[in-house]
Amino acid sequence: MENKLRVGIVGATGMVGQRFIALLENHPWFSVTALAASKNSAGKSYGEAVEGRWKMATPIPAKVVALKVYSAEDDIAAMQQNADFIFCAVDMDKDATKALEEAYAAAGIPVVSTNSANRWTEDVPMLMPEVNPGHTDMIPVQQKRRGWKRGFIVVKPNCSIQSYVPVLEAWQAFAPERVIVTTFQAISGAGKNFDTWPEMVDNVIPLIGGEEEKSEKEPMKIWSKIENGAFVIPTTPQISATCIRVPVTDGHMAAVTVSFKEEATKDALIMAIRDFPNPIDGLALPSAPRPFITYFDQDDRPQTRLDRDLGNGMGISVGRIRKDPILGWKFVALSHNTIRGAAGGAILVAELLATKGYLPRAPAPPSDTL
Repeated sequence: MENKLRVGIVGATGMVGQRFIALLENHPWFSVTALAASKNSAGKSYGEAVEGRWKMATPIPAKVVALKVYSAEDDIAAMQQNADFIFCAVDMDKDATKALEEAYAAAGIPVVSTNSANRWTEDVPMLMPEVNPGHTDMIPVQQKRRGWKRGFIVVKPNCSIQSYVPVLEAWQAFAPERVIVTTFQAISGAGKNFDTWPEMVDNVIPLIGGEEEKSEKEPMKIWSKIENGAFVIPTTPQISATCIRVPVTDGHMAAVTVSFKEEATKDALIMAIRDFPNPIDGLALPSAPRPFITYFDQDDRPQTRLDRDLGNGMGISVGRIRKDPILGWKFVALSHNTIRGAAGGAILVAELLATKGYLPRAPAPPSDTL
């Protein structure tokens, strides 16, 4: 793509914001040109704002380190002048986040969000590109309903569902009916590492606040149909989730048991994964992993440390497909939570939006503002 689209990152100093900056350093379509964070960071260079708390393994990109950080709430006009669209990854309460994203969209700025605040807003699509790319059709509905000409909001789903929803999508022909899932979630999902959260060393916490509800309900919006400008939420499969924090840096694993309406065999389930008809394969999106889902025959795979980085952290891995004496079948799946589950997943969403024409370049500001 010639003349890269200009990207703003709102919430740029947090862990997900940092991951955006690291992943976008050499992106062929997008270039980071504007940063915003809390008022405490506003006015500083990015290097100053994250001094002593840069958590990525690679250094701060040279093109970003000197960029001025704007106030996420007060400098929307400046972000509008310097970015064609934004990624939003703020650490604010839900109502404040929702209001902030709506303010950016109303100002004519497309918003691709990793936050949960707008996931259940009735006209906001929640996108997993390999599963529901057609939900971008809600963007014109949203814009018309709200009177927005260029701005809009789309969100990506929770990190906890990234590993098992693609597998269940591959198995739609067998009609999944009931799903019991236990997720084993890395500490980076809480925006922390072992230095900042020493209590997690040699420890497991059996509760992640709000996570189980997201894990049970968000897949249903992803699998919904659009009828008369509204999402129609399906009633199956029914999902019961338990979400556990484990002492792992990155990577969310899921142990899943599922029953099907239609008869399945192990060979058929494996073939359905390996032959998954990825709807975005022909788009050549830079962040799309190939293959999307990797099946391991080995009984001891996937493993978090070995397999979380498949497809540059965007791939899904699955193994241990076997009979279950109660529901029918069970398996283990894995995804990288801060890449696939957060920043990388949002970048893939933006790539999809760009190919569909939803990210036009922002109009040039009036000459008297230059």
